[in-house]
Amino acid sequence: MATGIDPFRSTSYEISEAIAPTWEARRADIEEVSAPAREWMLRELRPRSGDTVLELAAGVGETGFDAATRLGERGRLISTDLSPSMLDAARRRGVELGVSNVEYRLVDAQQIELDTDSVDGVLCRFGYMLMADPAAALSETRRVLRQGGRLTLAVWGAPERNPFFGLIGISLGQRGHVPPLEPPPAPGLFSMASAERTSALLRDAGFGDAHTEEVQVHFDLPDVDEYLSVVADTAGPVALTLRSLSAAELAAVKADVDDSIAGFATTSGYELPGVVLCAVAS
Repeated sequence: MATGIDPFRSTSYEISEAIAPTWEARRADIEEVSAPAREWMLRELRPRSGDTVLELAAGVGETGFDAATRLGERGRLISTDLSPSMLDAARRRGVELGVSNVEYRLVDAQQIELDTDSVDGVLCRFGYMLMADPAAALSETRRVLRQGGRLTLAVWGAPERNPFFGLIGISLGQRGHVPPLEPPPAPGLFSMASAERTSALLRDAGFGDAHTEEVQVHFDLPDVDEYLSVVADTAGPVALTLRSLSAAELAAVKADVDDSIAGFATTSGYELPGVVLCAVAS
């Protein structure tokens, strides 16, 4: 268990450690869904040869590795996460890709242990929304960015436009397995779904120029069993809740999902649409 951090951060640490092995195993699936957001972030970041780029809450590091290929031998990617297991997974992926201009660090994004004005760009995909204090994390991000440096981020859009999470969340909530979803500013998947709130957080952190854009994604799933498996492998606290259910409880949840997912049926299974809110700021 992590030490020296508050209870929420400790819980986040434990969740990340618990799902790191299955997150790593699902890397290709995650990246297939996330590709439009990753491509948007890299296009807007505009990394140049020789730059230093910091990735926060990197998970297995795929977004940062894509940036690293554009930085050249003189450039550097700093790939970071709060979870040692996630960072180890990123290190393995970096070796697999043959990316050599990477430094791996354990970093709490709300207290970044880097010098002021020390990086040219920052990436954070699906990270800020889960942090106890995204305002502090964004202020720290602004502090370490050099003048003219750019931040690109991605967070999930409105829950009603992301049924991949909504279908399971409704069932688990109605059956009393999870508490009701807390509205922002409580941290969670949808805590930064509002473009207005995300833009305000960026302004308050000292970013003078910010732009948000919705990016469409989709989840292709062959059947409900695979849907539940993906959720149990990747969906943070929801994953751990799903793993903890008895066989009877899981069967009841599956029956709920069978009913609610029917409207997304295709000839090969199911396609669930999704919306990611992306932002660039400098």
